[in-house]
Amino acid sequence: MLKKVGSTVLGGVVLGVLSTSSMAVEFMDATWAKQACDAWNKDATLMEKLSQMPEDMFGDGYQWIKNDARRGYKIITMSRDGCKAPKVQLNITEKEGKAICTYGGKLDGKKLNMTVDYYMHATDADWICMGSGKCGVMGSMMTGRLQFSGPKLEAMKVMDPFASFLKLTGKVAATKTACK
Repeated sequence: MLKKVGSTVLGGVVLGVLSTSSMAVEFMDATWAKQACDAWNKDATLMEKLSQMPEDMFGDGYQWIKNDARRGYKIITMSRDGCKAPKVQLNITEKEGKAICTYGGKLDGKKLNMTVDYYMHATDADWICMGSGKCGVMGSMMTGRLQFSGPKLEAMKVMDPFASFLKLTGKVAATKTACK
């Protein structure tokens, strides 16, 4: 009986591995965005620093999450250069004093307000570099590795959390197949 249990457990593990690998997530598809949203909510730097008044070089008590055009959320959209795949979106909302990701997936039809929202795109190679932390935020912005639309001064005010966000793109496991 022990052998049967052992082989059943082993069979279940093999089946689990096979089903996981056959359901690979594609980088910046809707499933990846949902997982990125979940990862955001596990990152203290993103949740806490983007909702606090940072002691920054401007000394103005600025709160990133409060700059939402009175809608109650901010939107971050992203895409891969050269891919026809649709962009993905994260909605960030203040909840219980934290910047929480409340939606991650395909574009949901909300209109971007580029004075408070963001659109970022880069090549796969550059996303990999930024996601690994090898390419810094400021360097990526200045060299054009990260193409960026949105409130640039605001992004500069929250450079540390922005760096955590870029690293998050490398923490969510995904395949990067050739663009179709």
